[in-house]
Amino acid sequence: MLICGVKASHDGGVAVIEDGRLLFSVETEKLNNGERYSSLGDVGRVAEILATEGLSPADVDQFVVDGWYAQNDEGAPAVDLGDGDGDGDRKVRLRVAPYVEGPGDGGVLQRHTFDDHVFGDARGYASYTHVANHLLGAYCSSPFAARGEDAFVLVWDGRIVPRLYRVQAATREVSLVSALTPVTGNSFADFSAHFGPFRRDTSGMSSEQQIRHHLSIAGKAMAYAALGNVEASAFAVIDNITAGFPDITTENADVLGSKLASNRDELMPGLSDADIIATYQAYLGRNLLQRLISVVERRFPGGDWNLVLSGGCALNIKWNTAVRSSGVFREVFIPPFPNDAGAAIGTAACEMFRRGRIDLDWEVFSGPAVTVGELPAGWRAEPCDERQLAGILHAEGEPVVVLSGRAELGPRALGNRSILANATDPRMKDRLNSIKNRADYRPVAPICLEDRAPEVFEPGTPDPYMLFEHRLRPEWAERVPAVIHLDGTARLQTISPALDSATARILAAYAEISGVPVLCNTSANLEGRGFFPDVESAARWGGTRYIWSDGVLYTGHGTGE
Repeated sequence: MLICGVKASHDGGVAVIEDGRLLFSVETEKLNNGERYSSLGDVGRVAEILATEGLSPADVDQFVVDGWYAQNDEGAPAVDLGDGDGDGDRKVRLRVAPYVEGPGDGGVLQRHTFDDHVFGDARGYASYTHVANHLLGAYCSSPFAARGEDAFVLVWDGRIVPRLYRVQAATREVSLVSALTPVTGNSFADFSAHFGPFRRDTSGMSSEQQIRHHLSIAGKAMAYAALGNVEASAFAVIDNITAGFPDITTENADVLGSKLASNRDELMPGLSDADIIATYQAYLGRNLLQRLISVVERRFPGGDWNLVLSGGCALNIKWNTAVRSSGVFREVFIPPFPNDAGAAIGTAACEMFRRGRIDLDWEVFSGPAVTVGELPAGWRAEPCDERQLAGILHAEGEPVVVLSGRAELGPRALGNRSILANATDPRMKDRLNSIKNRADYRPVAPICLEDRAPEVFEPGTPDPYMLFEHRLRPEWAERVPAVIHLDGTARLQTISPALDSATARILAAYAEISGVPVLCNTSANLEGRGFFPDVESAARWGGTRYIWSDGVLYTGHGTGE
């Protein structure tokens, strides 16, 4: 059974599951240096992506399209493929499932079917709500599904309040437990847009540019908040302002941010922009955790619970860490693709789940395969194994672009599309931010051998997808200063030496040579674009002297200093 999931709107992509195994998931932004958050584009893109994997639409048994909030002329949920402006570009408006299930629907797993002839030789397609795609994409990829265990799934995405679901593995029953706080996921970005570097006039932007700008704020604001401090006494101020709101939606978050920005000396005297963002972030996290614990303990007393987090808000490591550190849940899992980057996987997983299988067999490196392309003049290539590259990293202290195998799923660079660098150099964070044209407050993540992480970090527990907060232990803080964030934390990625990964072998060799099991790890990409798809792109960018790809070292004249 070949199931093809399609995400057409922002963070567009195509994923294929065959008999319960993920064959691949290709996000549009990871093709040809695409812009971050790119939509899928022309309907022909689906066939093109399938063709790169040796498939055709005729091979697919079932196409499934992500649900969405936009509507067609009849007021039904719909999503556009293509804009009709490009050469041969054909605009198609697909009818789809709604964004979230409603009171009169058949539950979160209601299957919507459409007879439209869209995807090549295929006849018709199915669609599930956008929320269901987040829910089952996360649960089916979890260790709980693999073990046949029940789990709660907390879905908090841009247009919905946090919603807690329960998945019962034995019966494949999925039910809504409760909505939690009356705050939509977009509110943190909408609020933060009134402060610091995020204040920007967007009136001259196209709608797509506005979407990209908005989607970029939350992650940057989370980093910017580290410049400030949480002022818990200000929580009451936020409570007073929002007391008259039925909920904190995009519009009300905008009102809240505007009031605080224009009356800050009266309402939050002495607080900087970073303090206010940090405080609002902590306010949302506290309320979410309190309500989550209250609902679970009241409705399911005495339990030993598993929890899955999904939706775009599951990229917030402060909130994730607070939930995991609460000790209320036996185990907390977040996939590397909790945001819409995983929607194509999730919508295919819905169909898989409905047909009887609950666990998805998947690997994190299932994105597009790397290629070489045409190298610009002045670059040379020579054989170089992982240990030799580790020696270069140690001896020369130069950052290296690593492009290996298939790209990682989701928005985080996890070693196959990374820039690796010496974390012991106190100037390295600034250097990496400079060559990537990033703001100086942005952190550089550490990648550490899993078995040595507790020695270096607190808690240092396994975190292969860079989704929780850790702190450097004092004895290591001075040894690897490049990976310490402004508030003393680190967005750690752990990697097992046993993993069949070039970066795992590079790091293991580097630790053996240097005695340090940590390297800097930041994404290898052009500013505002997806990961480099080939060596040529990285060479033409020229930010580093070295590029390493699958046993070959490419050396040129990098400009980054």
